[in-house]
Parts: sequence; structure tokens; C-alpha cells
Amino acid sequence: MSLKEERLKTIVSDYKSKNNGELKFALEELSQDFEETKGMLIKLSLHLDSVEKIYTDILNEYKSRGNK
Repeated sequence: MSLKEERLKTIVSDYKSKNNGELKFALEELSQDFEETKGMLIKLSLHLDSVEKIYTDILNEYKSRGNK
């Protein structure tokens, strides 16, 4: 675990007793993590939609050839 992750973990575990500088650091880190995670989920969702479409197209072609 990096020093930044350790610092964030410490702040999150006891945020009520941390100073404003620490809270600001945590908010910035959490916001960045949120945005990165959201971006990954969007990419994965698009990929999943693409895989599903290709699968369905191939399955339909397979079935149209008399296979079940």
C-alpha cells in the first residue's frame, strides 16, 4: 500500500478528528478515485454491450443454419 493510500485510510477511519487539510486531501483523493472508477465502469459497460451484440448475432446465424 502506498503512502498516499495509507494516509487516506487513516483519514477515512477517523475523519471526525482530522483537520480541514486532511479532509480536503481525502475529498480530492476520493473524488479522483470516483471519477476513475466511473470511467472504467462506462468502458466496461460499452464493452459488455458490444460482446453481447456480437454473441447474439453469431447465435442467430448459428440458429438460422438449423442448429439449436
